[in-house]
Amino acid sequence: MDFAQLAPALKSKLIKLGLTRPFDLVLHLPLRYEDETQLVPINESGFGGGPVLVEGEVHSCDVQFRPRRQLVARVVDDTGVLVVRLIHFYPSQAKQLEVGKRVRLYGEVRHGFWGDEMVHPKIRSVSDRTRLNEALTPVYSTTAGLAQHQITKLVHQALSGCSLTDTLPPDITEPLGLPDFRSSVLLLHNPPTDIPNIQLTERTHPAWRRLKFDELLAQQLSLRMARAERREKDAPVINPPGDLARRLLASLPFGLTGAQQKVLTEINHDLAQPHPMQRLLQGDVGAGKTIVAALAACQAMECGYQVALLAPTEILAEQHYRKLATWLEPLGIRVAWLAGSLKAKAKREALEDAALGTAPLIVGTHALFQNQVTFANLGLAIVDEQHRFGVAQRLALREKGQSPHQLMMSATPIPRTLAMSFYADLDVSVIDELPPGRTPIVTKLISDARRDEVIARIAAKVLEGRQVYWVCPLIEESEALQLQTAVDTHAQLTLELNGIAVGLVHGRMKPDEKAAVMAQFLTNDIQVLVATTVIEVGVDVPNASLMVIEHAERMGLAQLHQLRGRVGRGAHASLCVLLYTGPLSDNAKSRLRVIYENTDGFEIARQDMDLRGPGELAGVRQSGVPMLRFADLERDADLLDAAREAAEILLAGQRPTAMAHLDRWLPGREALLKV
Repeated sequence: MDFAQLAPALKSKLIKLGLTRPFDLVLHLPLRYEDETQLVPINESGFGGGPVLVEGEVHSCDVQFRPRRQLVARVVDDTGVLVVRLIHFYPSQAKQLEVGKRVRLYGEVRHGFWGDEMVHPKIRSVSDRTRLNEALTPVYSTTAGLAQHQITKLVHQALSGCSLTDTLPPDITEPLGLPDFRSSVLLLHNPPTDIPNIQLTERTHPAWRRLKFDELLAQQLSLRMARAERREKDAPVINPPGDLARRLLASLPFGLTGAQQKVLTEINHDLAQPHPMQRLLQGDVGAGKTIVAALAACQAMECGYQVALLAPTEILAEQHYRKLATWLEPLGIRVAWLAGSLKAKAKREALEDAALGTAPLIVGTHALFQNQVTFANLGLAIVDEQHRFGVAQRLALREKGQSPHQLMMSATPIPRTLAMSFYADLDVSVIDELPPGRTPIVTKLISDARRDEVIARIAAKVLEGRQVYWVCPLIEESEALQLQTAVDTHAQLTLELNGIAVGLVHGRMKPDEKAAVMAQFLTNDIQVLVATTVIEVGVDVPNASLMVIEHAERMGLAQLHQLRGRVGRGAHASLCVLLYTGPLSDNAKSRLRVIYENTDGFEIARQDMDLRGPGELAGVRQSGVPMLRFADLERDADLLDAAREAAEILLAGQRPTAMAHLDRWLPGREALLKV
């Protein structure tokens, strides 16, 4: 098969499925299988037992117009009658069901208005000589305009035309009890009927395990090669006396926790190496990542290098700017602020500070990526909430300097298996303890029907001198979702909380308007802040001790955990109220149960991975890290361990084998090496 010779329309459909070469079709494994290997008499087809295959002759076929237009046919065998109902149909289907035609029907039988029926079954015209299938029928993922029979034909062409020889030597696969690649892939595309169906659907069959192992091994090889190539690049050697960092620590009203000291030692060791650091700093909400980043920045600035700190939202970036300026400017360090919302004069001054080196530390948003931003001597790039940035954006920041060190921070804890897989090219540091004095946050689930009680609790908190967040998921009314909005909530609370200052902040406000409201909340001129999820990260108001999250059932676990972490930052007892609107879906119940029962971010992240999948949780869908299609990181942890060991063996002594395996699974991987 030659992809270049395919019709452009067909080619574009295959590209939508991520199929750009013949071997991609070999790895386009079935979503499920249908058993069309045995016929069932109509009177034994039963209900609720799953799809069955029946055969009979069409005795009648009519277009009915009540209760709606539909095609209704009756198919008869020696044992009974079965109704076929097509609510949407084409002339070709009506022709298949002409009276006297013999057909096979595959689908589920259920009780219907006209008797036992199949609705939209698979229909196949047959004769007395038509043989039954000898293997299970694969069902592939497809796209609009690409029928199952077309993609099945293309897969079979690829299987016969591509080389299926093994890329891995037996000494790698045999100790794991894995079959060879060729037999595995042929079996999964055409499985015999004697294989228990659960082994195929649960992906536990040895053939599935072989494909999972190969996929995990390709990912591990790619990431380890990226790490090796990074270590061959030259980077600034940052190994100062540490006077600036010591002066900063001496000026603070708090000391470092043991966990902060440990990760700072790891970072300082990396900065002193002649190759670029690429370290992920994990820490739960409120664990104190910012001061660690500030101390790392001090090390770079003391050696004469500039530092860029990038944050995904203007609120978070400005929060970092204000905090770092408060800490560092008394020590003689100029901190520049660069955001898209700056006036022309202020932006010009910030650009000059970066280009001339008069500001050793530049804090900003996506504006730091712009072409006109240049640095005099960038030695360290710090990226907060790194999973919110794509690979192209992180690469653009790196290319502002000569292979600067990179420190990426995330308040979304990543389970061990996820870090082992998706971050194999990074060094990972974890701040696994909270600073002393933080009070535990009590979480309550409350129905929206008790909204008045919640508002009364807010009034009581304000009388005690505390402050309150009220978070809404939308800004304006949506007819589709029918959610209470931030604007309406602000109006309602202003009316009901007479004499209490209620502020409003959301993503569509101008930056200076948002900054003014946040400043008033910080100084307690505003007691209740109604906000959208723009306050999810970065906002630090120790006096705020009550968080109300509206329509919590519609938010993800990571987001709920981040929002909850906005309170509990002072010495006062803190409460997070999750307001929900019933009835709840099973998935929503599961999410709310997890956040209610757990305060440990790592446990929440582990359960989040079970609910959502690893790619979405880790942000790798936009990061450029190779995604996993077949392997499950939790269920296949043994294969991940084996793949990590095999990757080390192959790269150490069998590099041609490693490259052949990579070419099969991850062609064009060069872009990944730049991440």
